[in-house]
Amino acid sequence: MVTIEDKVVDLHSEEDDTPLRSESPFSSSHSQQHLRKIHVFDTSSHVASLVDVPTYSISPKRLRNRALMSIYIVLIKAKINVLLPFGPLAILLHYVTGKHGWVFFFSLLGITPLAERLGYATEQLAFYTGPTVGGLLNATFGNATEMIISIYALKQGMIRVVQQSLLGSILSNMLLVLGCAFFTGGIVHYNKIQIFDKAAAVVNSGLLLMAVMGLMFPAVLHFTHTEVHFGKSEVSLSRFSSCIMLIAYASYLFFQLKSQQNYYRPAPVEEEGDHKEEDSDEDEVPEITQWEAIGWLAVLTLWVSVISGYLVDAIQGASDSWNMPVAFISVILLPIVGNAAEHASAIMFAMKDKLDITLGVAIGSSTQISMFVIPFCVVVGWFMGKPMDLNFQLFETATLFITVLVVAFMLQEGTANYFKGLMLILCYLIVAASFFVHVDRPKSDD
Repeated sequence: MVTIEDKVVDLHSEEDDTPLRSESPFSSSHSQQHLRKIHVFDTSSHVASLVDVPTYSISPKRLRNRALMSIYIVLIKAKINVLLPFGPLAILLHYVTGKHGWVFFFSLLGITPLAERLGYATEQLAFYTGPTVGGLLNATFGNATEMIISIYALKQGMIRVVQQSLLGSILSNMLLVLGCAFFTGGIVHYNKIQIFDKAAAVVNSGLLLMAVMGLMFPAVLHFTHTEVHFGKSEVSLSRFSSCIMLIAYASYLFFQLKSQQNYYRPAPVEEEGDHKEEDSDEDEVPEITQWEAIGWLAVLTLWVSVISGYLVDAIQGASDSWNMPVAFISVILLPIVGNAAEHASAIMFAMKDKLDITLGVAIGSSTQISMFVIPFCVVVGWFMGKPMDLNFQLFETATLFITVLVVAFMLQEGTANYFKGLMLILCYLIVAASFFVHVDRPKSDD
């Protein structure tokens, strides 16, 4: 019996003379040769050169081998895929035992590799779409796991779970992910000070402060009891502010990807000239075709949607069985799943002394969630008839405000070291401990 690995070897030998061809409907003909892998924070990273090759006939054997190759690359090759069986196991436990604690735990494990593979498929598709569409893809699918979980929770009226899980994603990216990246990068490069593009960091910090402003006013309006119509004015203000934040984020994408591309491109350093050849050797090329990437995006999104339903259903039961506050589960445990891929990639790039990409992963993702995902959920709740608003309560809003200030001060110098990373990690431990002892007040106590 022929194994998948043998098929992969056969496929490599057959396709040496027929490399992947990019036939993108999104990109113009003159941009086919040099496409960029875009992240919202740094538009100059991951440049890949694709060479047009002559078309060739497609035989059934080639299609079968290509399908096996694609399955191997997406579902088998990555080590994190050993966690994939936990998803079906969680569904089985849901119907057989009904123990919400185990269902929630195995759902967390099962959805972690799906989040990472979603990011991978998005990156592969970005090779073919060009900078603008690639940036939009990252904005849409970069945090697809959080968006799907939030929409499922929103349908069930679990508005606080939505708010706290999205808040937790921001806190996790800014403190834990960035802190671990700075710490490991500083340890590996202990004899030098790592630098990054300060201009782009300042712009993202400004967007995060704008998001804090959007969250703060509805909360202050509610808790000072100065609403014109109690319980309604804060929702109306939240919906208006969400539309403004979405416009601001769309403007930011246009400004970064079209208007001011060169402004946020890191300046070349002369002393690193010896490494230019090494960097060119590290340029990535797509491993799967464009339509394979689109197909995997659809399949993975559907599977994440299925697992998310069981995950959300088990949150309250897991809280009761583990004797753990729902706030801690939503703010600390859920974001660890969605940020697992970002966590690993941010550390990897920091160890390679590519901090601009690291910040694009950590701070760029926080900007996406605060300026795109949160307002998007408010608008979706509006169409669903759910009173989803930007009133995240005083405790959560104050936590976010302090976190943004701390990170903004850390980034203002444009340098990183292991001590800054250690401080960010310790700050995250304080935040985690705070939510472990935090319980939402009943609505009647407001």
